[in-house]
Amino acid sequence: MKFLDQAKIYLKSGDGGRGSMSFRREKFIEFGGPDGGDGGKGGDIAFEAANNLNTLIDYRYQQHFRAQKGRGGSGANKTGAKGRDLVLRVPVGTQILDDDKETVLADLTEPGQRIVLLRGGDGGFGNSHYKSSTNQAPRRADPGWPGRELWVWLRLKLIADAGLVGLPNAGKSTFLSVVSAAKPKIADYPFTTLHPQLGVVNAQGREFVLADIPGLIEGAHEGAGLGDRFLGHVERCRVLLHLIDATCEHAGKAYKTVRTELEAYEGHLADKIEIVALNKIDAVAPDELKKQKDRLKRAAKKTPLLFSAATGEGVPEALKALVEVIGEAPVSLKAKGGQDPWTPATPPQG
Repeated sequence: MKFLDQAKIYLKSGDGGRGSMSFRREKFIEFGGPDGGDGGKGGDIAFEAANNLNTLIDYRYQQHFRAQKGRGGSGANKTGAKGRDLVLRVPVGTQILDDDKETVLADLTEPGQRIVLLRGGDGGFGNSHYKSSTNQAPRRADPGWPGRELWVWLRLKLIADAGLVGLPNAGKSTFLSVVSAAKPKIADYPFTTLHPQLGVVNAQGREFVLADIPGLIEGAHEGAGLGDRFLGHVERCRVLLHLIDATCEHAGKAYKTVRTELEAYEGHLADKIEIVALNKIDAVAPDELKKQKDRLKRAAKKTPLLFSAATGEGVPEALKALVEVIGEAPVSLKAKGGQDPWTPATPPQG
């Protein structure tokens, strides 16, 4: 299953049904009068946040969605049937943006949350609507009101309590695989993580969701490497765990590279609580580790945590620091239930 975090789709709510122009004609009834019914209302287009979805891939292969039109009215004052509503299911954390990709029309952050984005057109009046003492045989019936149409962008921002950031090969995927049941791809070359990964972590008697974001490089905000498009997935996190590779050339410069990209991003990520950690401490000599720790401390202006995701040394302390920041109530409902965030997607209804 492919991960897709944004898609552009076309929406059109249903047109209203046409009103009927009819006159009652029955045996032995001399003055029947008008009896044309109103048209039915067109179907709405609604969005619903589903907890068992984690990608917008369903909207890659179908981009046009139209709700059902209302039926026309008929004689005997019969109102036309209402058009069937179209409900589109999207992952929790999906934002619906206008075509300009800036105006947020809706933000679905809770499972089961539903919003009606486009309402269907009203049905037209039949001629019985216009009868009066001075107009006893009206010959007017209105067409239904047209539905609304709109191009929108769907943008997914994963709901997680904590996020992992750092340069490529900083050990983020290894850390996620050690502390959770997630199985991200791990290799000894950069950019092994091509899309965000989620895992449920159980630590200190608490459960929370941890997100692994693809690595940043210098110039990511200008599109270098994988760019910064995935940083939107940590906008909702309460805390960032910034991992630095202890085997890199200069830990302080590595830290500043990522911080520069976070500050250039518009989502105020640089203002979030940050825990700085030096990873892969098992792969460097004690003297070199001390130098790297001092460099990182000067750059970050705080004492970094030291751990090795490969051996597990220092990992419990890192998890404890995350739990202390996250606090009592987890951001995501997935963490409360301890559910696996990655469950198979189902196609949208309608």
